[in-house]
Amino acid sequence: MLTSLIISQILSWLVILGLGLALLALARQVGVLHIRVAPAGALATTGGPSVGSSTGAVATRTLDGKPITVGGHAHGVKLRLLLFVSAQCPLCKAVIPMATSFAKTERVSLTFIGDDDAGAQRAMIAQHGLEGHAFINGPEVGMAYEVAKLPFAVLLDEEGTILSKGLVNSREHLESLIVAHEMGIRTVQDYIGSLKAQAA
Repeated sequence: MLTSLIISQILSWLVILGLGLALLALARQVGVLHIRVAPAGALATTGGPSVGSSTGAVATRTLDGKPITVGGHAHGVKLRLLLFVSAQCPLCKAVIPMATSFAKTERVSLTFIGDDDAGAQRAMIAQHGLEGHAFINGPEVGMAYEVAKLPFAVLLDEEGTILSKGLVNSREHLESLIVAHEMGIRTVQDYIGSLKAQAA
């Protein structure tokens, strides 16, 4: 009886030790995967003004008819986010609440830009409670930034310099615009490329 109890205790300790080693191996693998899995960033496009270039002021009007200037110098506004959206784009409708929350958290001035039926855009503004944000509806700004796909975001500084830009469909993508700017890189994809080059 005593012998079987001792054997069972030894086996229990061996099992516990094995589980501990397996847990350490698993933790190591999770760490390796964390390093290898690339962060998701806004997908940069090749068209339009490049990151780091200064944008000229584009004079246009909001959907309500108020004159507004996009780009160029904006005194006292450290960061400006231009979000190109459409009432016909389901992804845009999903990104809008994330963008408003993101802009509030990051203290970024947010301007919505579209080129669609004015009635549809007004319905979208009412649906998402965007009355407190500037909403431009016309082709001028989209043509200046050569926006081809939506939803598309451009982050500008006070002087109108493009800090980062890209296609966005999640809050993580929006945050990557700020991260790219703070890290001094053009895009998250460039950062991933540099990591791969260092690892090679």
